[in-house]
Amino acid sequence: MLHEVSFTSYNERDQVQGWIYVPACKPNGIVQLIHGFGEHSRRYIHMISAFLDAGYIVAADDHVGHGKTAMVNNVWGDWGDKGCHTMMEDEHTLKKIVCEKYPNLPYFLFGHSMGSFITRDFIAKYGNELNGATICGTTGIFRGAKEVKEKLKEIIDAGHGEESDPNIVSSLMGWMCERCGEISIGNEWICHDPYVQSDHAQDPFDAFTRPTSNRSIYDFIQMMLVIEGTQWAKKVPTKLPIYNIAGDQDPVGEYGLGVCQVSNWLVETGHHVTTKLYSGYRHEIHNYAEIKNEVEAGIIEFMNSNL
Repeated sequence: MLHEVSFTSYNERDQVQGWIYVPACKPNGIVQLIHGFGEHSRRYIHMISAFLDAGYIVAADDHVGHGKTAMVNNVWGDWGDKGCHTMMEDEHTLKKIVCEKYPNLPYFLFGHSMGSFITRDFIAKYGNELNGATICGTTGIFRGAKEVKEKLKEIIDAGHGEESDPNIVSSLMGWMCERCGEISIGNEWICHDPYVQSDHAQDPFDAFTRPTSNRSIYDFIQMMLVIEGTQWAKKVPTKLPIYNIAGDQDPVGEYGLGVCQVSNWLVETGHHVTTKLYSGYRHEIHNYAEIKNEVEAGIIEFMNSNL
C-alpha cells in the first residue's frame, strides 16, 4: 500500500510532498527516511524496498526546495525564512501524520548526510518519541563552515539573502573532491561509481546542480552548528539507541574523524552508540553495488534489536 501525503511546511509557504510505503504484511515498526542536501527521497528506493521486505512501514518526504516539493511549489533551492529547524519540524509533522494512520508501533529514523543533521536536531528535541535512530554520512565539525557563515551573514545583512552566490557554495564545498583524482562533474565525492555520479547530476528531481539561495546555505551551516559538541549530545535522551555509519573516504565526515567525533560526543554524555565505518568508501555507502545490501542489513539488524 502507498499513501501520498501533503502538508504545510514549517516555513508557512510550501506544501511538503511525502509518501508512506506499507508492506503487505503485519508491520514490525516504522522507519522514517530523511534525505540529504540537493537530492530527493526516491533516490533511496532500493533501501525503501529492503525496509519493506523486512516488515517496516517507510515514511519519506522531499524537503522544501527539493524534489517533488520544489516542483509542486515551483521553488527550487530556497527553504523559506523560518530558520535552520524548518526541515526538522517538517519531519516531525510527517511523523505525526504517520502515527495517526499507524499508531502504537516502534518508530525509527534514518537520515543521510544533511538528513543526518536533521535527524540529530530531531532527536535533541523529540528523541523520547523514538525507539532508535541511524545517522549515515554525518559530520563532526565541518571544515570552514564557521568562516563561510560569517561571510554569508554580511551578504544577507546587505539584502542579498534570496540571491545565490556560487563563490559561497564553492568556499563551503569546493574542497570535497580533494581525494577523488580527476574531476569532471564535481560530485565525485559522493561515490566512486561514475554511473552513480551521472545519475545524481542528471536527475530532474535533484536540486544539487541548481542554485541554492544564500539564506538557505546560511541555514544549512546553522544546521551543522546546532548539532556540534557535547552541548548538543546532552539534549539527546540517553536511552535512545543510535547507529552511526559512514564511509571512511567520505569528506563530509572528514574521512572518519568527524564521524567518530560525533560518537565520542554521545559516549561522553552517557549514550549508547554503535559506530561502523566502511573502509574505502565515500559518501553514499548505500549506493555502492557491492555493499548496499550489507549497509541495509546492518540498519535492519539495528532496528530489529531495538523493537
